[in-house]
Amino acid sequence: MEGGNSPGVQLQQLPLATAAVSVQPHTDSFSYKENLIGALLAIFGHLVSSIALNLQKYSHIRLAGSKDPRAYFRTKTWWSGLVLLVLGELGVFSSYAFAPLSLIVPLSAVSVVASAIIGIIFIKEKWKPKEFLRRYVLSFVGCGLAVVGTYLLVTFGPNSHEKMTAENITRHLVSWPFLLYTLVEIIVFCLLLYFYKERNANYIVIILLLVALLGSMTVVTVKAVAGMVLVSIQGSLQLDSPIFYIMLVCMAATAVYQATFLAQASQLYDSAQISSIGYILSTTAAISAGATFYLDFMGEDVLHICMFALGCLIAFLGVFLITRNRKKPVPFEPYISMDAMPGMQNMHDKGVAVQPELKASFSYGALESHDSAPEIYAPATLPIVQEQHGPRGASAPPYRVLEHSKKE
Repeated sequence: MEGGNSPGVQLQQLPLATAAVSVQPHTDSFSYKENLIGALLAIFGHLVSSIALNLQKYSHIRLAGSKDPRAYFRTKTWWSGLVLLVLGELGVFSSYAFAPLSLIVPLSAVSVVASAIIGIIFIKEKWKPKEFLRRYVLSFVGCGLAVVGTYLLVTFGPNSHEKMTAENITRHLVSWPFLLYTLVEIIVFCLLLYFYKERNANYIVIILLLVALLGSMTVVTVKAVAGMVLVSIQGSLQLDSPIFYIMLVCMAATAVYQATFLAQASQLYDSAQISSIGYILSTTAAISAGATFYLDFMGEDVLHICMFALGCLIAFLGVFLITRNRKKPVPFEPYISMDAMPGMQNMHDKGVAVQPELKASFSYGALESHDSAPEIYAPATLPIVQEQHGPRGASAPPYRVLEHSKKE
C-alpha cells in the first residue's frame, strides 16, 4: 500500500505544480502587455497634445494683428488644435488605467521632444548648414538622450498591477506609509507657501516645487479615477462609491491650483527653464508618490530599479539640453530708448519717424553736439535781454539771461 500510494501522491501533485508554474508566466506576459498599452497611450497622448498646442499657437501668431481679439475662434486651425488637444489628454488619462504611475509620468518628456522637433522643422529663419548644426546640436543630443531614456523607462518600468477597486484605493489611502508621506508633503508645502507669499521668495525652484507637490497628488488621484472607470467598464461598477468622487474632487482642485502656480511662474521666468526644472521636479515627486501610494516598486529586483533610475536621469538630461538651447525672449522695455525719441531718425524706422516731431532735441544722461544738426533739431533758446542801467525808478526785467559763446 505504501509503495502504491507514493506514486499516486506524486501523480496528484504534478498537475498542481505544473499549473502553478504555468500561471506565473501568463500573468507576467499580461502585465507587460498592459505596460506596453499604457506606455503607447501616454506617448501618443503627449505627441498629439504637443502638435495641438503648436497648431493653436500658429493660429494665434497668424491673427496677432487682427482687430478682433477672438478672431481665432473662426479658424479651422485653432479648432483642429482643440480637438487634437482633447484627444491627446484622453490618451494620457487612459494610460494611467493600464500602466503603473511611476512608468507613465516620466513619459511626458515625449512632449518636449516633439515640441523641439516641430520648432526645428518649421523654423522661419534663414540659416546655413554650419550655423544650424552649431545652434541645434544640443537639441539633437537632447532628443537622442530623451529617446534612450524613454526606452529604458518602458523596458525596465515597474510591473505592479492591481485592480483599482474602491476597496483597494481606500486601503492604500489609510496605509501608514502614505499617511506619513502626505504629512511630510503638507509640512513642506506650507513652508514653501509661507516663504513664497510672506517672504516674497519668488525663486523658480520654490514655485515649481509647489507645482510638483500638487502634481504628485494630481497624478495619484488621476490613476485612481481612471482605474475605477476602467474596472466599471469591465463589469464591476465602482462609480457609486464615495471614494471615487473624493478622488475626482481632489484631482480637479489640485489641477486648478497647479495651473495657477504655473501661470505665476510663466510671468516671472522663461518657459524653457520652467519646462526643464518643472519636468525634473514633477517627475521626481510623482514617482515618490506612486511608490508610496500604489507600491509600484514592491517586489522589483535591484537591477530593474537601477535601470529605471538610469532611464529617468538620461531623460532628465535630454530635456535639460533641449530646453537650454531655446531662445530667450527679449524683455519689454517700459521706457523710451535714446534712439526712439520723438522726431529722431534711427535704424529701426528706416528714416521714417513714427512719433510726431518736436522742434527740440532731448537727451537723458548724454551730451550731444548739435553743430552739424539741421535747424529743426537745434536746441530752443530764450530771448536774450541785455542788462541796462536805467534810473532808479525804472522796473527791472523779471529775469536776466547772459549770452554765452560755444567756447564757454
